[in-house]
Amino acid sequence: MTENIENIENKTDIQIVNSVLSGRKDDFSEIIRRYKSLVFSVIHRMTNDPHEADDIAQEVFIKIYKNLDKYNPEFKFATWVIRITANHIIDLRRKKRQETVPIDNVEYGIAGEGSPEDDYIKAERNRELFKLIENLPEIYKEPLILYHRDGLSYNEIAERTGETLSKVKNRIFRGRRLLKDSLMKEGESYGMF
Repeated sequence: MTENIENIENKTDIQIVNSVLSGRKDDFSEIIRRYKSLVFSVIHRMTNDPHEADDIAQEVFIKIYKNLDKYNPEFKFATWVIRITANHIIDLRRKKRQETVPIDNVEYGIAGEGSPEDDYIKAERNRELFKLIENLPEIYKEPLILYHRDGLSYNEIAERTGETLSKVKNRIFRGRRLLKDSLMKEGESYGMF
């Protein structure tokens, strides 16, 4: 038994991944041993909630296990683990936000604090705005939606998309400029400006 433990500790990450994929499922415990600290570190940094860290870490390792066949060995395994962890936390946040927004307002992202007329006007504006966003090129559309609709920070978007922070900021800035141009054209066609 000791020989097997020493043997697995000397294996590279990709060797362990291949071992697990070939049926030696117990070898996955070595991945957990190696990356538990990293996963907890990302969880603590992104959630600031030590009470949920164990549950989230367990969910992350289940996700890693189920997606091992999708790992690309051209990239560092640690980077892949960080991305899965960050994406999982972002998904949990999005799910939590959707659960707290009243069902009537989910589509438009309105709070329902004003009169019915105000809510209707806000809903119509948001519907038009998201229609314009949908027509933007994909490289601008995704970060704008993640930022404005899903409420993610620039850092979270960078982690989610795998892009650099400066690229995310640049695409949101350019996307907003394109959106503003589209809004101006819409306004002119309706005699608003």
